Amino acid sequence: MAEPAIFFEEVNERQGVFHRRAILMGGFAGLGIAALTGRLAYLQLLETQRYEKLATSNQFNFKLVPAPRGLIVDRNGAILAANRPNFRLLVARDKDMDTEATLQTLSHFVPMDETRKRRLLREINNAPKRAPVSVMEDMSWEQFSAINVRAPELPNVTADMGEVRVYPHGGAFAHVIGYVAKVNKEDVEDTGPNADPIMLHPGFRIGKQGIEKSLDLELRGRAGAKKVEVDANGREVRHDEAGDIPAVPGKEVQLTLDVDIQNRALEVFGGESGGAVMMDCRTGDILCMMSAPSFDANRFVRGLTGAEYRALANYERKPLLDKCLSGTYPPGSTFKTITALAALQAGIDPDLTVSCGGGMFFGGRYFRCHKKGGHGPQNMRDAIKNSCDVYFYSVAHRIGPDRIAAVAREFGFGQTFDIGIPGQKKGIVPSTEWVRKNRPRDPKWHPGESLSYGIGQGMLTANCLQLAVMTARLANGRKALNPRLIKSIGGKELPSGAAVPDLPFSQEHLNYVRAGMAAVTEAGGTAYVASQLGLGDILMAGKTGTAQVYSYKAGGTRGKGGPWRLRDHGLFVAFAPLDEPRYALAVIVQHGMGGSSAAAPRAREIMRVALLKDPELRARIEKPVPMPEIQPDPELDSVPDEPIFAEPPNTPTPAVGQPLTPPARGPA
Repeated sequence: MAEPAIFFEEVNERQGVFHRRAILMGGFAGLGIAALTGRLAYLQLLETQRYEKLATSNQFNFKLVPAPRGLIVDRNGAILAANRPNFRLLVARDKDMDTEATLQTLSHFVPMDETRKRRLLREINNAPKRAPVSVMEDMSWEQFSAINVRAPELPNVTADMGEVRVYPHGGAFAHVIGYVAKVNKEDVEDTGPNADPIMLHPGFRIGKQGIEKSLDLELRGRAGAKKVEVDANGREVRHDEAGDIPAVPGKEVQLTLDVDIQNRALEVFGGESGGAVMMDCRTGDILCMMSAPSFDANRFVRGLTGAEYRALANYERKPLLDKCLSGTYPPGSTFKTITALAALQAGIDPDLTVSCGGGMFFGGRYFRCHKKGGHGPQNMRDAIKNSCDVYFYSVAHRIGPDRIAAVAREFGFGQTFDIGIPGQKKGIVPSTEWVRKNRPRDPKWHPGESLSYGIGQGMLTANCLQLAVMTARLANGRKALNPRLIKSIGGKELPSGAAVPDLPFSQEHLNYVRAGMAAVTEAGGTAYVASQLGLGDILMAGKTGTAQVYSYKAGGTRGKGGPWRLRDHGLFVAFAPLDEPRYALAVIVQHGMGGSSAAAPRAREIMRVALLKDPELRARIEKPVPMPEIQPDPELDSVPDEPIFAEPPNTPTPAVGQPLTPPARGPA
């Protein structure tokens, strides 16, 4: 048997292949080790800070904290809207949590009926995981303590202290300032400021009306954050105060309103419905803008029940409606000032007299005057003083609607003003063009409509702010003043309402109309009794108005004796002092039945507060009256300088009970 042959060439070849493969594998292994070493070096040396942050983020969370909402103050710095501490109860949904059992446990410590439980159960289940939901606001100290003592037994339940909006003056400023409330789904947007995550925070509130709504972004401020340590399940372990990010408070908003005037306006209205607006005749600043009846804005912050909201919404006198901006009414006889000015501009002689016999026939219809039996012959001044309807029927028919409409627009009717809050209604200033556009079935202006137009009735409507603007422009006598409600935002003052062009009217004509308004408050005028201020030589000029709501045949004269909703409105516009106008005021008493009886007395009380708060006018009112000069008696000049009532010398004093007898006189 032949022995196997060894071929060294094959052995060497196999060994070479093995060595090459070993070297190749070793190279790959070396590259892998080098890459791993490099990666480890990169992560440990160059990416240290990044991964430290990631590790810390797993250990700590930042909880958003709403910023303190900016204050709202009046023109003198009195607080109208502020923030106060608030004990609140929060529940956050987590896995394996029995929400219903948790609410049942909490109901032993805080009031919670079945309806409220069902609503909270829906809110908690619909909320994102671990997002806290407010169960109760304004807990008492006892309730707050009871929850915190049992904190270990109540996982996912937190009782902490936040801030809540408070309105110190209740309903006096409710329509102007508005209120804040919880964020609804409709408030959250995909982009813009309302996409901010703070919107979902249970303690965050958003402005819903008035200044709170229009300046919501300025009042919000910038949210902060609270640094908390969490466990592996995301539950809060402790609070790291050193890592907190402070919130930036919202800006302070200063209004031109005066808290004393506003409160007095609400007080004098009592249970009546209507509005009052006062403006500074020099600057256009709004000192008062009150709507009655009002509502307590603090109740809206806490949240109204369905029954409470329905009670407000269904009340006949509409407390939720802003009577100054959103309510429009026929201005009645207060508009006769505009008709008079339009007549003067049209060339009507103010001394021309019109005989008033209690009414006039026109177009087969009898247009009555408010005074039964009539006023007799009336010139323009007398007609303004006595509020004679027949005079203004005649004048309005002569000049036509378009001239009246042109003057009305120059005095603020039919427009809105940039005062910083929404909700203004323009009202209607009718004209031949307006009728063509808005009354397609009857596009022609009928001559009889001019008669109603001239006395502030018919299609004409205005809001209380527009009446105040009209009065302020008349009182100023030169500038077409614009109203200003917001004085400053964050310390930056807004432009004055006096930075406007002059009125396009003759000064002589303006003075004539103002003189007619002065006659209204003089003896014999329609507002004489109700307009006496009792402040020395400071007098008030004005114009009464009674706006017809329904036919006089329904419920008697001016609706008296009939349903409240069918009674006429009472209006009064005024300015004071008469010789140097500073304050203009418009008052509407909804269904008050008379301007002189319902609106003028209330306007007087509101005006008195403004005049007495003005330092210059106060000094004028309190100026001492000089004593009348006593003329010397020539006979007394010859009498010696002795006491007049001194007893003569050596006159015996009579005994008690003895009658007094005059001493004997000597010779003359």
